[in-house]
Amino acid sequence: MLKTLLVIIVGFLPSLFSLWMIRKTHLRTRSRMRQAAMNLSGVRIRQNIRLVEGDRYYLDGVGYLIGDVSCKFNAKSGYIRCAVNPSGPCQGCRHYEPKELAGSEHKV
Repeated sequence: MLKTLLVIIVGFLPSLFSLWMIRKTHLRTRSRMRQAAMNLSGVRIRQNIRLVEGDRYYLDGVGYLIGDVSCKFNAKSGYIRCAVNPSGPCQGCRHYEPKELAGSEHKV
């Protein structure tokens, strides 16, 4: 009876050791991810997703857009204004060009 119990215990030792190592690695990874998240600069994140309410528009079927939608370079996105001046501001931008309308072609 004692030998049988010893064989069963010895048989379970590798799996118990494996589970212990997996748990230890998981906890260490979680700790490192938490540390990295805390070290990430909150200021940098806020700058990247900063939206000015006066610069934000809602277009049916598209969603929210930021920037001057009448500009040729507007990205038509809720995350980036344009390719030339992605962080803005649009007002007074030296790259502004009015968007050409499809029906306003000049025929001479």
